Amino acid sequence: MNIIETVASALTDIGYPAEKLKTAQIRQISSEQYKQLNGYDIGFVFKQCEALLSLRDWPFSLIAFDWAFRVKKQYTRDTFDIFEHWLFEYVTDWYDCDDFCTHAFGELIAQYNDLIIKTHLWTNHPNFAVRRAIAVVLIYPLNKNSCPIDAVIQASELLMFDRHDLVQKGYGWALKVLSKHAPEEVISYLKNRHQTMPRVAFRYALEKLDKHVRNELMLL
Repeated sequence: MNIIETVASALTDIGYPAEKLKTAQIRQISSEQYKQLNGYDIGFVFKQCEALLSLRDWPFSLIAFDWAFRVKKQYTRDTFDIFEHWLFEYVTDWYDCDDFCTHAFGELIAQYNDLIIKTHLWTNHPNFAVRRAIAVVLIYPLNKNSCPIDAVIQASELLMFDRHDLVQKGYGWALKVLSKHAPEEVISYLKNRHQTMPRVAFRYALEKLDKHVRNELMLL
């Protein structure tokens, strides 16, 4: 039995697909099954990840992204091309985007800030989840204090007029996280852009600001 078959068997043992699994259950299986890969280099691990992703089934994708995150010490700038391929090929909704981008892909960006500029090329991608990733991929680096403040502002500018609400919520989320680290920059930005920013993004962005500031901005 190969590694992928072992993962499938482990999922079946806890009731999948007959029962709806919780994320915590899948992550536990991911942790247990990863022990088979311990000691393998990043190339082998990524090959297994792609095999899981090719099944196009949520539990397998969650495990693939988890395994990719576990080899973060072996990332190089060339890892970007692999992750971009996975984003384009296998990420189709917000939950895949957020899991991938706030762990493995976000860690890569935290290590190599110079790669951020490459994500700007996704602005006109037909898949909304890819466009959402432009902002969401910055959230992990922000929380690790490994992201330039202006990167979030740049992402917001690129996505400002995107019509998809989940893209709007994505860059609003990134601005909200930024507000915990640089509140004055976010307040200034929201004041300057309140007339053009979609209200859903605006509301997301101000959620973590002081109450009196939120009330002031909501009156704009």
